[in-house]
Amino acid sequence: MTSAPIVVHQPSISGGRRVTVHSNSGSEILGTAYSDHDLVVFLQGAGVAVAAAFLDDPRWVEWRGGHAHEFSAA
Repeated sequence: MTSAPIVVHQPSISGGRRVTVHSNSGSEILGTAYSDHDLVVFLQGAGVAVAAAFLDDPRWVEWRGGHAHEFSAA
């Protein structure tokens, strides 16, 4: 399991990245993000008030597979 509570998974073959939030009670899939804007909207919906400020903070967000902020097809 990751130490960051938010995981942006590797890009899918059709584009977009699955986003999950992890807590003591388990993990929840927020959806598939196709841009940083989508990711911020998901995080705000999950209660992260200033989500954009956390995107490059590895204590909050783990970008798996591929480069951060890239959402195109794998």
